[in-house]
Amino acid sequence: MVQTPEQKFELITRNLGEVLGADQLKATLAERDIKLYWGTAPTGRVHIAYFVPMVKLADYLQAGCHVKILLADIHAFLDNMKAPIELVQARTKYYEQVVKSILRSLGVPLEKLEFVVGSSYELSREFSMDNYKLAALVTEHDAKKAGSEVVKQVASPALSGLLYPGMQALDEEYLGVDAQFGGIDQRKIFTFAEKYLPMLGYSKRIHLMNSMVPGLNGSKMSASDPNSKIDLLDTKKEVQNKIKKAYCELGVVEGNGVLAFAKNVLFPTSELRTGHAEFVVLRPEQYGGNTVYTDYASLESDFAEEKVHPGDLKSS
Repeated sequence: MVQTPEQKFELITRNLGEVLGADQLKATLAERDIKLYWGTAPTGRVHIAYFVPMVKLADYLQAGCHVKILLADIHAFLDNMKAPIELVQARTKYYEQVVKSILRSLGVPLEKLEFVVGSSYELSREFSMDNYKLAALVTEHDAKKAGSEVVKQVASPALSGLLYPGMQALDEEYLGVDAQFGGIDQRKIFTFAEKYLPMLGYSKRIHLMNSMVPGLNGSKMSASDPNSKIDLLDTKKEVQNKIKKAYCELGVVEGNGVLAFAKNVLFPTSELRTGHAEFVVLRPEQYGGNTVYTDYASLESDFAEEKVHPGDLKSS
């Protein structure tokens, strides 16, 4: 189906938390399809929230975008030594296979995607020289501020954490893209890139941001709290136990980790797989029987009105 630039803009920006450079996006789409990238640093176990950006990548592909997925191995190493470089290299291969598996499960055609490993160009002479040029321009304050929501914060941080934002900014130029996609926790790095890339003679890019998905405990997903997220390697019993412990108070929508999971993962993935969203709340006939929901808003409304019990929502 042929899409107008307006239809592509709507598809690219729908359900996002924020867009920086909307006018630039419209102007580019009026001339051609855009190129964008999404990056992931292989620092630990892949969890269920990875389905959220994958759903959005499907939108981008449908809108005719050329999509690159950056496996940011050097970034993972720089992030306060979360993993030694040898382990990062092994994880990079694992991450590529997992991301491809997620996309296949959603019916996303892989031939329209390009996977790039960060070290394939970030160790080049040209990138290194630009990194030094950036280091001569960026203040310690700006570098620390840019990475504050992404780089692990410790009492005595390593210098590597200050290099992280500048390298992510340079990725936009070296990947040859018009836009970068990420979570809204990346916003400070995005605005950092918008400020400093033009100082090197490079263009300011468009930035597309997903809202952050709360963990099962109602707060931010955290590697230090395994019960806040469902890892893809969790067993069926581990998943059931985590959902059972999840914050889901009767009638309370705010901070409800189970509802957030339904909204951001279950409904969108169901629509991608089958062409229509569907979620079934399972319960015995004496308590009203099963209820089929075809949109999240109806489920949230019924839960707020206490028509859906937390136990039934969790078991479904």
